[in-house]
Amino acid sequence: MDWLGPAEWEAVRLSLRVAAVAVAASLPPGIFVAYALARWRFPGHGLLNGLVHLPLILPPVVTGYLLLLGFGPQGPVGGVLEAVGLPVAFRWTGAALAAAIMAFPLMVRAIRLSIEAVDPGLERAAATLGASRVWVFLTVTLPLTLPGIIAGAILAFAKAMGEFGATITFVSNIPGETRTVPSAIYAFLQVPGGEDAAVRLVLVSVGVAMAALVLSEWLARAVARRVGSA
Repeated sequence: MDWLGPAEWEAVRLSLRVAAVAVAASLPPGIFVAYALARWRFPGHGLLNGLVHLPLILPPVVTGYLLLLGFGPQGPVGGVLEAVGLPVAFRWTGAALAAAIMAFPLMVRAIRLSIEAVDPGLERAAATLGASRVWVFLTVTLPLTLPGIIAGAILAFAKAMGEFGATITFVSNIPGETRTVPSAIYAFLQVPGGEDAAVRLVLVSVGVAMAALVLSEWLARAVARRVGSA
C-alpha cells in the first residue's frame, strides 16, 4: 500500500491489531453467554440479555466514559491494573477493550441465533447415550453452530475496526498508541490538507467492512454445507 503514508499505515496496523485482540479475547465469553441465553433459564436472564445489548443502545461516548470510570487510573479495576503494571487507560490494550465491548453484542447475537437453530433433540439424544453436558456441547452443539460463530467473529472484527466513540473517550487519540483508523480519519479532518489522507483511510475502512461481510457470508455457507453433509 504505497499510496498510504507512514502515519496512515501505522493507524491501519494498529486497528488490525486492536480488532484481532478484541475478537480473540471476547470470543470464548461470547460463546458462553450466547449458549446461556439460548439454552438456560435462570433468574436474571432478562437482565443479562439487556446488559449484553446495552452497548448497542448507549451512545458510544457514554460507554467510553464508563470504561474510563472503571478502568482509568483512579477506577476500581484500573487502579488494581496500574498497581500490577498492566494499565489499559490511554493504551492500545484499552482500545482493544473498548472495541471488544462495543462488538460483543453483535457477536453474541449471531452465535445465539445459531445455537437456537440447533434441534435440542440432537443434544438430548447424545445425552441419553451417556455423554456429559460439556461433551454434548463440544461434539454436537459447537460444530452445528460453527457458521454462526464464524459470522459473529468476523462481524465483531469489522465492528472493532470501525469503533470510534468509546475508544477516543477511553484512550484518547495518541499517535502510535491509540490512534486507530477512525481516530486517524478524525484527526486528519481537523488539519488543513488532511482531506486526502482521510479519504484514503475511508476507502480502507469501506474495503475492510465489505470484505468482512462477504467473507462472513462465504465462510458461514461453506461451513454449513460441510456440517450438513457430515
